[in-house]
Amino acid sequence: MHYSKKNIADLDSITRLKIINSVTGIKPANLIGTIDKDGNTNLALFSSLVHLGSNPALLGFISRPQTEEVGHTLENIKENGLYTINHIHPEFIEQAHYTSAKFDKNISEFARCGFTEAYENGFIAPFVKESYLKMGMRFKEAIAIPLNGTMLIIGEIHHLLLPETGMNDGDIDLEQTKSVGISGLNSYYEVKKIAKYPYVRVNEVPEF
Repeated sequence: MHYSKKNIADLDSITRLKIINSVTGIKPANLIGTIDKDGNTNLALFSSLVHLGSNPALLGFISRPQTEEVGHTLENIKENGLYTINHIHPEFIEQAHYTSAKFDKNISEFARCGFTEAYENGFIAPFVKESYLKMGMRFKEAIAIPLNGTMLIIGEIHHLLLPETGMNDGDIDLEQTKSVGISGLNSYYEVKKIAKYPYVRVNEVPEF
């Protein structure tokens, strides 16, 4: 099967969304929690989280173009500069999926989709209590992407919360935390650890 640029452009929008959202493989599935200046909370599903650096500890995600219906997450982040990133687990995949509906700003996805707001260490943005691995983030920079009107939102980790069982020999074990991945718009995958290799040095690369 071969799709040319024209073939892709000629696809109906839903088919194109499903295919192009899947070609990168399994992506991290996260819920981003925010709150506005009036105390209204928001919870939204994102699959674009990416590591940008470890010192400082920076993560980025892609925010779609803002409209009346879409963009409450970024709007809230701009108001107070704080947000949370929460891993999704098998027990609540369905609830997490439905946070992607275009709810009115005055409707909290926490309440509507059955999640519990949790506030940790004086952090004003809400964490998802049901999540085992979560991060409190401080907004650092927004970089516009003119090609499609999206923005790369960059934040720094100020709090990292995870269970003791989530650490294995100095690494976070995503199989143990039961974190799930997503492909396309609506397909979810469990994570299984299949191998671990040492930090790569040129003189230690084996012959293949």
